[in-house]
Amino acid sequence: MDITKKLEELNITLPEPPKKGGMYSSVKIYGGCYAYVSGCGPVIGTPVQGRLGAEFSIPEGQIYARNCMLNILAVLKRELGDLNRLKGAIKILTFVSSAEDFFDQPEVANGGSQLLKDLFGEEGLPARSAVGVSALPGNIPVETEALFEIE
Repeated sequence: MDITKKLEELNITLPEPPKKGGMYSSVKIYGGCYAYVSGCGPVIGTPVQGRLGAEFSIPEGQIYARNCMLNILAVLKRELGDLNRLKGAIKILTFVSSAEDFFDQPEVANGGSQLLKDLFGEEGLPARSAVGVSALPGNIPVETEALFEIE
């Protein structure tokens, strides 16, 4: 599968990879065939701050989860040089900054999962967890980390 071509077909342009927010590796390659991507937030251009169920709705959260995945792909492209090295996503973990009475974290995480499904097909959907938290760095609403299999 040609991921670069699929992105073009879907009219998706990857953003500039986000800058690191601390002392860590953006991507850690291990075992020669896995790439673990540190958490990426939803910021593409204009900063966004707030919580789901308070400042943001589920559809807005899905956009932010999708943006997290776009940032993950941008980081992978920078680190790997070519997204066609990706065999697929194995696992993603999405953190959702949530109001006390917000319980739809999986619905929010679907925004990132949908992008992976669009790129890799139904069989390319990864294992996934969606976790509600009281706060995320910089008061961002969503953050996702990922594990990919690579060639």
